[in-house]
Amino acid sequence: MAFHPGISSSIIMIHRLIKCTKFILLIRAPFHHQNQRRMKARSVTGNSPVEINAALSASQAEGFQPTLAIVFISVKQDRKAVCELLTRLGIDVIGATSAGEFTEGHESTGEIALILLDIPRSDYCILLEKFDDRTEEETAATLARKALEKFSKPAFILCSSFFSRDGKVVNGEVLVRSFESVVGPQVNLFGGMAGDDLSFSGTWVFTNDQASDYGMVALVLNEEKIDLYGMAISGWKPLGVFMTVTHSEKNLIYTIDHKPALEMYLRYLGEERASSDDQFDFFKTVGGHYPFQVEREGREPHMCTPIGYDKEKEALVCEADVAQGSRFRFSTPPDFDIIETVIDKAGELKSGLQAEAEAMLIFSCAGRLSALGPLAMQENDGLAGVWNVPMAGFYTYGEFGRAVNGKHEFHSTTCSWVALKEK
Repeated sequence: MAFHPGISSSIIMIHRLIKCTKFILLIRAPFHHQNQRRMKARSVTGNSPVEINAALSASQAEGFQPTLAIVFISVKQDRKAVCELLTRLGIDVIGATSAGEFTEGHESTGEIALILLDIPRSDYCILLEKFDDRTEEETAATLARKALEKFSKPAFILCSSFFSRDGKVVNGEVLVRSFESVVGPQVNLFGGMAGDDLSFSGTWVFTNDQASDYGMVALVLNEEKIDLYGMAISGWKPLGVFMTVTHSEKNLIYTIDHKPALEMYLRYLGEERASSDDQFDFFKTVGGHYPFQVEREGREPHMCTPIGYDKEKEALVCEADVAQGSRFRFSTPPDFDIIETVIDKAGELKSGLQAEAEAMLIFSCAGRLSALGPLAMQENDGLAGVWNVPMAGFYTYGEFGRAVNGKHEFHSTTCSWVALKEK
């Protein structure tokens, strides 16, 4: 994808320099501070379980003995083999399939990214819940109650499936509100929905010995022992007048202002038509550039990305439910200001809290990668640079995190990040 015309040549040169320093396999050493810290972290990437094994062996030879691995992995990789490897080494696993994965200085599609933490097992637990025949609300509430049985003040790194192989779509908004109803609105909740390299065939979450294509998994942290600093921010700017969704069912929009939804969307984009044969590629390329900003009373707008068109139902398909009667505006195409905004907000939070960290996780929407192209990597590396710690993350199908206004939301086209530090 080409750079935005307003980006200076110096930025382009910086990007080229970054690309020249990428490696197939990376191991990042933990950041050291003058004060002694108990949590240690390292990020690892590899293109096979064999490469991951080599990285782990090198790490252990240096005396690093992690207790926990947070794994982001392509559906093309052997997930079970990676879990078996980590289990043999006595490392707890929480993970999700991805639509691209990254660590500081490295980005890939189709590989494996891990962040390894040396952290007391008494400070965390891992919970996996399958939806099965339960509602999303019931399932999320069950997981939250189990977390409260373990810690009086739990915080969550949450990954859920986006949809199952049977086509069942998970409502991320319901998950967030369910967690808040049990734990309270002050809960720290960050994470993302699993991806599948944009194949849209099925997404997975997993632990050492469990996996689900229709469920959720949470790393539950004892916030009395672990500090979390994070934020979810989009940066997309609204454009034009408000429009109204006049007919919708769940994530299908039939009409906008009483006119066919696809017609209105293409008219806004200046497109005469989108072939039914190439509609997937069309929305994969364009949808992330022009998401809807759905109005929500007393809260920040919900970013909602069109991901396709259902020809039989003649409906625009969105990645999240859009209630009938919702008002929304289109978004302007992204530019470099978006990246500056995300990084600047992270710096302001760090400075304002006088905070330090030992590890970082980033959950960035797959639509951001499509819209920003190579600049997405600069955004991720810029965030890691603010905290100067090992980082890992993945491109998601939806994000969980605390918005700039402090309220938890389920997001789209958003970069959600969280920095961790043992107290």
